[in-house]
Amino acid sequence: MQSPKDARHIAETLVERGIAAGATAADALYAGGSSSSVQVRLGEIDSVSRSEGEQIGLRLFAGQRSATVASSDLSNEALGVLVDRCLAMAKEAPEDPFAGLAPGDLLQRGELPSLDADDGHEPDPTALRARALEAEKAALAVDGVTNSSGAGASASANIIALATSGGFSGAYRTCGHGCSAAVIAGEGATMQRDHAWHSAHHLEDLESAIEIGRRAGERAAARLNPTRPKPGKYPVLFDPRVSPGLLGHFTGAISGSSIARKTSFLLEKLGEPVFAPGVTIVDDPLRLRGLRSRPFDGEGVAVSRQELVSGGVLRSWMAESASARQLGIEPTGHAARGVGGAPSASPSNLYLAAGQRSREELLATFPEAVLIIELIGQGVNPVTGDYSRGAVGFMVRGGEIAEPVAEITIASNLIDMFATLEPGSDLEFRRGIDAPTLLVPEMTVGAA
Repeated sequence: MQSPKDARHIAETLVERGIAAGATAADALYAGGSSSSVQVRLGEIDSVSRSEGEQIGLRLFAGQRSATVASSDLSNEALGVLVDRCLAMAKEAPEDPFAGLAPGDLLQRGELPSLDADDGHEPDPTALRARALEAEKAALAVDGVTNSSGAGASASANIIALATSGGFSGAYRTCGHGCSAAVIAGEGATMQRDHAWHSAHHLEDLESAIEIGRRAGERAAARLNPTRPKPGKYPVLFDPRVSPGLLGHFTGAISGSSIARKTSFLLEKLGEPVFAPGVTIVDDPLRLRGLRSRPFDGEGVAVSRQELVSGGVLRSWMAESASARQLGIEPTGHAARGVGGAPSASPSNLYLAAGQRSREELLATFPEAVLIIELIGQGVNPVTGDYSRGAVGFMVRGGEIAEPVAEITIASNLIDMFATLEPGSDLEFRRGIDAPTLLVPEMTVGAA
């Protein structure tokens, strides 16, 4: 794996070679990474792994035609073959009137903003083993837990470098630390499984292995002896474990490609109220130590904190250059890409801001409600917003969490859900895409 400086030089050189070969425009993305992990089960080491790899992707344009080719061989000879192959493919590709690099005036210039996403900590297999064992031990100590599916600890480092013929070049490094545990409660046909995990850029920010393990055990034990509620209309609360999924449906609906293709249930909603007046949704790529932070987007465009929704009103689409041209707008700094494909719109550190009422107050809003902790299946129509998914959770009565429920479905329409949902005040930044507990006043609950 290269250093950021060397990775940037490789990307710059590859772009220069592409232009010298006859391409009208070019960009190159380097992605390198290393990771170490230890998995344990029932107090014994299950596996120890270490991996390291790097790839570079080259995108060349021949007028309005383009192609992308990737390689894990970064030798001079291999990169020469990569350029020739990519240019030949670009010349045979169909024309795309919207293809091209990002506008030069939007590119990140000067020193890259600091993300504080690299603590420089080197992986220590002994420490990883101890962390994994500690997490599993804490999980198995919870009453009702009968077996372990395993626990693990990991450490990683990643290098990203991007160069374009439009004048951008940049590179950065991030680190990651993680810990997880998964256990089983109960016996025989009544067994229930659950897990817990946490990850952070800085080791000092990683939740303790004991807390992670204990949470996994408590979650599994709480799911024992589930029932099914009587079918009908219920208030539904989405636990922070699953509430970010609603943000995923939202970002898919406001991506430039969905709007350009007219395949979004929010197609005509720009500038209109979509959520309740108190709802704010923010995308912040520059949050220090954020799990999805980035100093520039996948096309080299400068990034900044944006309120996609404020006062419940949809303020912006998310668009990379190609879809922005289709829509007649400027790119919004949301381009993301891998080494093998063209950019597409994707959020960075996205969150739905905390509301005024606590989780406990939301739970007590109605005499009876359903709290969802797990969603199953993909029954969401991105064109109409129709929503129907399998779910697992708990009944809530008088503001108290009661018996677990399983094998149920929850159904509504995302337009109605967004318009009426209320966020709790329990927002925590744990995943990169985050939301607090969300209350939807009415959904249909039935048997799966």
